[in-house]
Amino acid sequence: METILQTNIADTGPSRGKVRDIYDLGDKLLIVATDRLSAFDVVMANGIPYKGIILTQISKFWFDFFTGQVEHHVISDDVADFPAPFCDHADQLAGRSMLVKKVKVLPIECVVRGYLAGSGWKEYSQDGTVCGHKLPTGLRQCQKLPEMIFTPATKAERGDHDENISVERAAEIIGKDKAEYVRDRSIEIFEKAGEYAETKGIILADTKFEWGEVDGRIILIDEVLTPDSSRFWPADKYEAGRDQDSYDKQFVRNYLERINFDKSGPGVELPDDIREKTAEKYIEAYEQLTGKKFER
Repeated sequence: METILQTNIADTGPSRGKVRDIYDLGDKLLIVATDRLSAFDVVMANGIPYKGIILTQISKFWFDFFTGQVEHHVISDDVADFPAPFCDHADQLAGRSMLVKKVKVLPIECVVRGYLAGSGWKEYSQDGTVCGHKLPTGLRQCQKLPEMIFTPATKAERGDHDENISVERAAEIIGKDKAEYVRDRSIEIFEKAGEYAETKGIILADTKFEWGEVDGRIILIDEVLTPDSSRFWPADKYEAGRDQDSYDKQFVRNYLERINFDKSGPGVELPDDIREKTAEKYIEAYEQLTGKKFER
């Protein structure tokens, strides 16, 4: 169960996020998805096999899916197209990296919710609202919402938690016109992706998008509609009123809860069976969404 927890390319120094290594190439970035895994905002001591490759390939699938409908930051995911010395390191980069446009990142996360789950369900249970949206009474956990809602969040520094904010606060942070643009485009993409996912037997419950500015245009960036940025549920097992099966790292979260993991860190060594089960969930999501067999 080999994993790449970090890339090491001679004479280059990436910035390392929770799960990605990012190389600044001037007007471009090289983004590498490692196999590191973050749970409860803590990076675990070991990784999930194939995770970085799967997340990159799912993002690539969606970027291709929306080509012509929304501009995005991807230049190439072919290592041969990367500048030296990166083009000589396919052993570390193949399948898990993208050369992208460097942009000014808008400092909010654009969350779209179609179902009442996660922090939204918790807030609704207490107040009857989700991020300032007043919802009808009597909704159940994981129930489909009467209509999709846009619930932006601030982008947290590493180790901190993102904070849900109102649409009005988002407009104060990035400006009214930009806030309305990313709201409308995020909802549009979410709706189209959800319709496609349904044809593959998957419910897209919610997701988060990130946007950036380049040459006066706002374009889609970061990872898109992956199991790390979205809640995907198998449609044939869906039932409102309870937690759902999901295509993500829920096996890891459940394990950490069982061992009473201290969520302030540091990360722990995950058992092989938990890593294997989690990898299988990521692979299942890839294969079901793309219709392609994942080559291990």
